[in-house]
Formats: sequence, C-alpha cells, structure tokens
Amino acid sequence: MRPRTAPASVLTLALALTATACSSSGADAPDAGGSAKGSTPAVASAKVDYNPQPYDNVKDGGTYTTPGTFDDQGNPFNANATLTATRVWFWYNPDVITYSPTGDVQYNPDYLSDVKVSVTGGNQRVVLTLNPKAAYNDGTPIDWRAVKATWQADNGSDKDYNASNTEGYRNITSVTRGADDKQAVIDFKGVDPWWSSLFTTLLNPKAATVANFNDAYVKKAHPEWGAGPYTVGTFDTKSGNLTFVRNPKWWGKKGKLDKRIYVNLDSSAAINAFKNGQVDYASTGSAEGLKQISGVTGTEIRRGGSPFEYSLYVNSKSAALRDVRVRKALLESVDRTQIAKIQFQGLDYSEPLPGSALLYSFQKGYEDNVSSVIKYAPDDARKILESAGWKAGGDGIREKAGTRLTVRYTLLGDDPLDKATANAFAAMLKPVGIGVDIKKADEADFSKILSDRDFDLFLSGNRSTDPFGARYLYQFYGTDSDSNLTGTGTPELDKEIHAVSEISDPAKQTARANAVEREELAQYAFLPLFSGPSVYGVRKGLANVGATIFGTPLPETVGWQK
Repeated sequence: MRPRTAPASVLTLALALTATACSSSGADAPDAGGSAKGSTPAVASAKVDYNPQPYDNVKDGGTYTTPGTFDDQGNPFNANATLTATRVWFWYNPDVITYSPTGDVQYNPDYLSDVKVSVTGGNQRVVLTLNPKAAYNDGTPIDWRAVKATWQADNGSDKDYNASNTEGYRNITSVTRGADDKQAVIDFKGVDPWWSSLFTTLLNPKAATVANFNDAYVKKAHPEWGAGPYTVGTFDTKSGNLTFVRNPKWWGKKGKLDKRIYVNLDSSAAINAFKNGQVDYASTGSAEGLKQISGVTGTEIRRGGSPFEYSLYVNSKSAALRDVRVRKALLESVDRTQIAKIQFQGLDYSEPLPGSALLYSFQKGYEDNVSSVIKYAPDDARKILESAGWKAGGDGIREKAGTRLTVRYTLLGDDPLDKATANAFAAMLKPVGIGVDIKKADEADFSKILSDRDFDLFLSGNRSTDPFGARYLYQFYGTDSDSNLTGTGTPELDKEIHAVSEISDPAKQTARANAVEREELAQYAFLPLFSGPSVYGVRKGLANVGATIFGTPLPETVGWQK
C-alpha cells in the first residue's frame, strides 16, 4: 500500500510481496541509483524500462493477456481496494489526469479541454473544462456533477463512505457549475499544490451513493458507469477471468488492441503460464522467479526502479501489542538489512533502507525519518520488555501475569521467499523473548484480512501512483483513516496532519510532513522495509508496458509495436 490506494492518488494496496506485480532484480543505470555488487547506492533506482512508443507506432489489433482479476473491492476510492482494483479500474473508467515516469502532470484531452488554476486572497480555484463529447457508457454526461460527486464521496463529511483518503478533498469548500454543465469550478480553503491527484479519475454520480461506493463493486464490474477506449467484454465470476474489448461509445482515439485479457492466476501459476506462452507478461520478486522467466523464447526482461514500498504493520489493537513499549521492543528487534538481503539474494541489487512512507530516496524533499526514530537494537529491546514486566519463561518466550508474549504473523500464499521472510522475523524476535506464530492464509483473503484487521504482524506493499507523498500523510497515519492498518494515532497528531495539508508551499509542506511522520513513527507500529526494483518478463514487441515508476501510459497506447 504506500497507502497509495486512492485512485488518483498515490497509495494503492499491493497484494503482499511477490503476489504483486512488482518486484526484484538487476542492473540499474548508474545515475539512477544502481550499484555494483556489494556496494550501497545513495538513492533507490529511478530507472524506467517499458518500451515507450507513440500511439501511431503501435499496431492495430492483437490481444494482450496478463495475470489478474477483479478484486474483492473494485472501487479504487474505497479503503479496502488493492492495487489489483486500481489497475483493472483504469481499463474501463476515465483516465482524466495521468503522470509521466518522473511525476509530471498530464491532462488527458479526451476528458479535459482546459485547466485553469488561480489563487485569490490566499485561496485556490481550479476550473476544469470537460470535453463536450465526454460521457459515461450509460449516457450520463461527464460534467461538473461527476467532479462534485467524486469530491462528496471522498471528503470525509459523510462517515458512511468507506473512503481511502479524505485529505485534500476535505480542503475543498465547494464544487459548482461554471459557464455551463461542462465546466467545474473547484474552490479550496488555502492552496493545494497537489490538487491534480484528487481527480485522476471521476466517479459516475450513480456510483457515488454510499451503498454503491461501498458495495456495488464488490467482486463486480459496472461497465455502464465507466468510460474509455475499452469496456468489459466478459467476466467469468467462477474463474475470475476478465476480458476488455473496444468500447463502441468511445469518442477518442480507439484502443489499439482487439482484446485485453486478465487470467486469474496466483503468482507461481502466473510464472508457469508465462513460460508456456499463455500470458504476455509476468512479474517476479525473487532470484528463482527471475531465473524462470529469463530466456523464455520470444521474451525479454524489463527492469527498473520501483514505486513500491513494503512495510511491516503492527496491529496496536491486538492484546499483546497495545503497550507501546512492547511495540517498540518488537521493531527494535527487526534487522531490516537482513530482510533486504533475503529479498534481494541472487539479484545483484542493493538499495538504501527506506526512510519514509511518503517519499522515495530519489525524490526531492525525501528525509530518512525511520532511522531517526527506530533503531535496530535488540539489547535495548530486552531491557524495555524487562522493565515492562515481561519476564523470560523456560523456553525464552516472555510471560506476564500468566500470558505468553506471542504474536501472529499472517502469511499469504506459499511463495518460498515470503516463507523465508516470515521465518526470519520469527528468528529475530525469539532471542528478545517474543514468540511468533506464523498463520497461513490464502492470497484471496487479502482484502478481508485488512478490513477485519485480522493480524498482529503483516507485511504488505504500497504502490505510489503519483509523486505527491505529503498528500498521503493522513491516509497512512490518521486515527479515523480506514487505510491506517496499525490503529495508532492521536487527535493531537491528527490536527498536526491537517495543518500540514494547509501549507501552500510544496517544499515547506513536505518538510513539515517529514517532521510529523517522525512523530507518528514514534508510536512504533509501522516499519518500512524495502522497495526493490521492478522486474517483468514481457513478450518482445509489447509497447508501453513495464517499469514506469510514476508513469501511467493510457490504455489506448498499449499494444504491439509496429
């Protein structure tokens, strides 16, 4: 998740380690954070590798098949949505604002005819003029009402909406009709330098009721509420397989592909399907996976930097973890360097340990907030637990008032690398007197585990879909944010976070966000662990697919190079 799960936003919950389409591997450009074997780079890699091709250099026709399906929650604005939901959503819903690989804002002329931003009296106004042809598939115009509906569902004023990220939306005072229905006037309290992340896609007003926002997209698609060059052709609810076809109601450049197919496969099956020629794309998070997808006839490996960050989440509501002293001792027992070695073994890759949930080390304004708060200090951890009344038992696991200090680590799937990482956590915590019970769960249970907070310790990833990390401070750490998986936070820190969002200068807002993040990290419930490079096996000739960092190639540009 970097809780980057909001659609237009940064955060998007990734499905746990190698179950995501991200991952690990090889050679990076020296000026992009790459390193020789054994050395430590100054910054993580910002390299891209996705065969960028202009629209006119992509063939008409063909099929593109990858692993994937509808998720439990298909609405990316919803707090329970994952990266899978976001990826699928943008194949049949409006892609209004996108980003270049370096994070430059790109307005899609098929939806936006004009954008004007002004500041008067310290308050910002954004005027969006929408394409006169733009309409949802059910005939509903994409106009100022869609902008208003998106804002109202996400601004936090109605707590019945299970919204992923309300910060930013909450600083909008009104969305009104402009010169006509096709013009939306958005007024802010103060200045929001990251406003574009709020409207990368727009909800159909019919999808923006509380009931539909929360439940309509659960294991379902609603192509009638969508728009774009593609629409849903078939969705097999039993197999989970999904096909997109060209949308006859699309007013822009037609999609290059005849079909875009998602086949519902777990991570290991996806690699086998790639080797057998059943899918055109596969990702990997391990040296073994990289070995398997390398050298497959007619394919190539695309490697680049990663807009992901994988972190350990500690459930502060669990009985054994309510005491901040126990949580501090637990995190001080985790050797992040060792976890990174396990993840990157055999990949000839290294990176600095991540220092923030907000920004990557290759971004301007990044600060290593983690290292200033959380140290690897197992000796100190033992002292903390001793002073908190936890005494070592006969087998070394600590006890207090007849209760053993044991925590559940929830492990998804059967991937060997994930198992090795879980065992490493157990081996690190046992010497300080914390027992770890590794509880296996199916990958399909991912969303339910998060929504129910059914874990003590959980390792999950966040993908950043835009570069505006400070925007997501509240989504990660706010007390009533549904994306705050740890359950920590205080009303006082909430006020500080809200104050951060009101700072108009981007550099000053980022600096203050770093300071507040350090305060939040001192609640000892969240520990960024690694990013890793992105590695994909791809059929040769596939255009605009691969490691893009913040880049979001439009669906109509994806296809086979001429």
